[in-house]
Parts: sequence; C-alpha cells; structure tokens
Amino acid sequence: MKTTSMLTSLEGFTLAPQALEVIPDARGYRTLLLQRIATAQRRIVLVALYLQEDEAGQEILDALYEAKAGRPTLDIVVVVDWFRAQRGLMGAGKQPGNAAWYQALRQRHGLDVPIHGVPVQTRELFGVLHLKGSIIDDEVIYTGASLNNVYLHRFDKYRLDRYHVLDCRPLADSMVALVRQVLAATATHRLDAPELPTTRDLRDDIRSLRARLKDMRYDTDTAIATTDHLRVTPVLGIGRHNPLNRLVCELLAASKERITLCTPYFNPPKALLSEIERALARGVQVDVIVGDKLANDFYVPPEQPFSASAVLPYLYETNLRSFARRHGRAVAQGRLNLFVWNDPGHSFHAKGIWIDQRYTLLTGNNLNPRGFSLDLENALLIDDPRGQWLGPREAELAAIREHVHKVTVFSELDSARTYPAPVRRFLRRLRYTRFERLVKRML
Repeated sequence: MKTTSMLTSLEGFTLAPQALEVIPDARGYRTLLLQRIATAQRRIVLVALYLQEDEAGQEILDALYEAKAGRPTLDIVVVVDWFRAQRGLMGAGKQPGNAAWYQALRQRHGLDVPIHGVPVQTRELFGVLHLKGSIIDDEVIYTGASLNNVYLHRFDKYRLDRYHVLDCRPLADSMVALVRQVLAATATHRLDAPELPTTRDLRDDIRSLRARLKDMRYDTDTAIATTDHLRVTPVLGIGRHNPLNRLVCELLAASKERITLCTPYFNPPKALLSEIERALARGVQVDVIVGDKLANDFYVPPEQPFSASAVLPYLYETNLRSFARRHGRAVAQGRLNLFVWNDPGHSFHAKGIWIDQRYTLLTGNNLNPRGFSLDLENALLIDDPRGQWLGPREAELAAIREHVHKVTVFSELDSARTYPAPVRRFLRRLRYTRFERLVKRML
C-alpha cells in the first residue's frame, strides 16, 4: 500500500535521536520546566490552556519573575486562553478566575512578564486556545498539560499526560513565529493589565482572528521534504477540514500493521471512526487507550453535589461500551484491543497516535468532534523511517499502559442502568429532547 499524499509531501526538521527526549511523568515535567526557566538565556514562551492560581501556578510565575529580575533582557511571554483565564474551575462554583491574580502579581513585582489571553471564538463553548508547545531558548517542550497542581503533580495527585523535549532551533523558531502572529491580532489582549475589554467589545476582532487562523501555517521553509532520517513536522488546525484533521486521517489510512490511539475522552468523530473501521477491515491491529470514568478530570463522586459537567465521564463510557459492542468480533479476535487506564486517585489526560513503527503524533487534540472543528489545535509529527527512536517510543507506550486493564467484552463496562440517579435522569433528558447528538459535537 502506498503512503498517502500528505505524508509524502510534508516538510520536516531533521533531528538527531538524542535531541528528542521523553519525560516520564508529571513530576519530572515540573522539575524540568522550572530548571529550564531558571537557566533560560534568550526567550521563554509558555503556551497552555490555563495557568492556575494555586501552588504550582505560583511556583511557575515566581520562577518567571525571578528569571526576568536576574536577566532583564530575557524575552518572556505567557499565552493562555482568554475565556479560561477569566473564570474558575468547571463545577467548582463561582470563582474570580486567574486574570485578577496575574494583575496583582504584575503590580507586586513591577516587572514585565506579559500574560496574553487569546480568544479563538466569541464564546468558550464554541472554541478555545488548545495550542500546545512551550519554547525555552532553542528547545520545544511539548505536552497537553496545563499549569496547575494536578498537571504538575505538586501534591499527592497527578494527571497523566505526555511530555517531550525537542532540541531543535528551526522548530523552536517556527513555533515562536506562529505565536507572535497570533499575539499581533487585535483580538488578543494582556490579561495582566487592568481594565480588560469585554468579549462583547472584541467580537468583530475575534471573528477576524479566527478567519486568519484558518490560513496560518507553521513556517517550514528551512525544513526538508521526504528523507530517510528522523524528523519532526509542526501542523496547525482549526475548523473543519483543516490540515491537522487531514493528517490524522491519513496517518490511520497509511497504517499497515498497527495503530495505537490514546485519548482521555472517547468521543471519536465520524471521519476517525471510518478510518479505524477501514484499518480493521484490511487487517491492521488497533489498540485504543482511554481513561476510566473514575480517572476523568470531570468525574465527581456520587456523594458530592451533582453538576452537569459530572455527566461527561459517563457519556464517554457509554460511547466506549457501544463501540466495543458494535465491534465485538474484532475485540474477541484481538484485532481491536480496548485498554482502560485507572490509577486510583489520579486522572488521565494523555492523547496521541502511534502508527506501525514509524510515525508518532504528539498532540493536545483530544481526537473528538470539538478538537476536529472548534478549538485551535496543533501537533508535532515524528517521522522515524529508520527506527532510530524506537526505544524511547516503546518505553513511553509501556509507561502509559502501566495502569490499564483490557476490555475483553463490552459488558465489562458499566451500563447506564448502574449510574447514579442524577446521571441517569440527565442522560434520559438528553435523549428525549434529542440534544444528545448536539452535545457530543461540543465535547
């Protein structure tokens, strides 16, 4: 089978195998991030969905201000989602958000550590900044993790993600250049400044930014086309039919032996499901790793107050159960392997794709309808035609699988009739009002 056209035309930056490092866990990521901030010489560009006002968030911002105080010429920029920075945690009641904290710290330190908020839609429900990849000097630190206690394993709980460091100046320059393009838009404003404009006042600017984002691409002018060496390609995506969506589908279509797909929220779009089913039909082994509902970051124990967001883990499990039932023969034959991750007390946020022994996709995209059409997403495609990076690649997969159990039949997953009463009522209401399909498109 021939490799599909997009994969053969992608330009990538060459890497030495030792220039691509896997960080094994959240605590190691936190240690590395703080160390790199402390030793940065030229630039720090941190990009995340949010930087939370808690102990880990304070540790990160303190490190940034300390670095700026010690090296005033250091170029520091923090980029987060506009909406997420101005509200509290979902399901945690009314909270002031992080922007007020950013403003207070700027006033206290009297130093310029800009924190920019990027709105990619006029409402958070319809799209957020889900861009990943922070740059410190010539290194790219790529992870789907945000910056707070659980993502950084500051105390007793962690949220598992993937963490990679790529020592590649052309890649770092390309990613910084794209961030600068986004920050140049009139819709983007500093969250650490007083008297923020309202989202209503920015509506026209936000629509203009979203239109521009659809045409933006990473600069790969210094990259090379097809090669037999290890290389990395950055890809941007927003809206339907974007280059990242196409890349994901073409990766699955190019598979010959094995697909491994990882997501915390099992709600695959139709295009992804179709490619999985085609792969199964041509004899490719498909492994899917998802988080247990108990390991979902939206999970709320039944004894705690119910909120609408607490339904999400049950919706994802319902999707997985239906998928396992529909493909029962492939599951029984071992052609489709479903693994559910659960390390009690901790949560799961890893996502990505591994194709055969060649391609590895690093991404913050949850591989769901929201990631495929609403949020601003990106990814780094690692192409390893000579198998120069197989050892670290397999070690990372083995670590992710450490706390999984294999589903051998769909009935091993809980059915809706076993769910807490408020969840059952909510799910029934969704079905009766025919909102279920619309809700799944937003998740």
